[in-house]
Amino acid sequence: MSDEDRPSSSSSKRASLLRLKSKVKEVKQVVMSSQLPQTHYKKEVTRPTRLTGLFPNTTNPIVFSAPMLGTANGRLAAEVSKAGGFGFIPAGYNFNPESGPDHLGQLGEELKIARKVLDLEQATLTAVPVGVGFILCHESARTHFIERAIPVLQEYSPQAVWLFAPRVEDVEGGVVRGIIDVLHDNGFVVFYQVGTVKAVKEAVRDGADVVVAQGTDAGGHQFARGAGTISFLREVVEVVKGEKERTGREVEVVGAGGVVDGRGVVAALALGADAVVMGTRFILAEEATTPKFKQELIAKTTDGASSTFKHTVMDDIQGTTIWPKIYDGRAIVGGSVEDHLNGVPVEDNIRLFKEAAEKGETDRTITWAGSGVGLVSKIQPAGEIVKEVREEALQRIKELQTLF
Repeated sequence: MSDEDRPSSSSSKRASLLRLKSKVKEVKQVVMSSQLPQTHYKKEVTRPTRLTGLFPNTTNPIVFSAPMLGTANGRLAAEVSKAGGFGFIPAGYNFNPESGPDHLGQLGEELKIARKVLDLEQATLTAVPVGVGFILCHESARTHFIERAIPVLQEYSPQAVWLFAPRVEDVEGGVVRGIIDVLHDNGFVVFYQVGTVKAVKEAVRDGADVVVAQGTDAGGHQFARGAGTISFLREVVEVVKGEKERTGREVEVVGAGGVVDGRGVVAALALGADAVVMGTRFILAEEATTPKFKQELIAKTTDGASSTFKHTVMDDIQGTTIWPKIYDGRAIVGGSVEDHLNGVPVEDNIRLFKEAAEKGETDRTITWAGSGVGLVSKIQPAGEIVKEVREEALQRIKELQTLF
């Protein structure tokens, strides 16, 4: 790939980043040989895997919490990791220093909180056992990601970086590969969220360490054209296996979409996943920044097959303009979605949405949630969710063994 194809062509910026490379690698070497204080978690007797090797604080089966913008935060992620899972903090989509929300400024504060929760404030050479998730579909990802995001990651040192939703032209033009190269240069484990086999192959080709295989059962944003988690996850496992045979690269597969409890974890593992991601379940975490009314709506919603809807119109209604049309989202059917399904023009729906917001009414608000929402009904601490799910999964595995 030529220098012109790289996300940043400034040699001075590149040189500045590389000068920090040796320090960052030293930090990563320290963390990979270290553990959190033993009071933070209790290890189960399970077979070590490549993922537990990458993230020594985790316990099998590993539960990752998704980097949901507006829901996840440093405290939630840290509590997930403290319980033997691995939490991700959302870092948003805007990397332009001149305009838009200051997502990167907030990220630094959230990583400070995570370090404090994990009692690592004084362990400055130990990376924080949490990850950071970036959305790449904003045009500033091409022009400003390396310049602005990498220094924040270097300063606060999470263990992993999650990438999602790059623009097609940035994948084809080598921008994403360039970003992954720089992340690897700085010692970060790279997760790459996918929703099609084509995207899986691109992720592996561009250097992802972990593929997050998200089926259409998932809540929130995802590929508009996709398959349910059961069929998609199985195919992803086979594709990654084939890529390993062809290239020799080890890539882990993490299942996502509709997994809300231990039984879902066991199903994903049976399909070949190495671990799982949960999103909707953590919206009901006590530490989540989700508005209370949304938590209560999710807790009382049942029958995810009919009570959720997957489409691009929700972004049109609430004015979220960053998403390319290859992505849509799944949300709970509320007033805005009901009107759409009944034929109300989008322009009228937008007007009604704004009027309701001005009055402080919430019935037209978009609430993202997966099709497993009917199995989620309790607000509880994030760490308790991780432990409960893991214990249920291990119990279900034991029960299955009696059948054979």
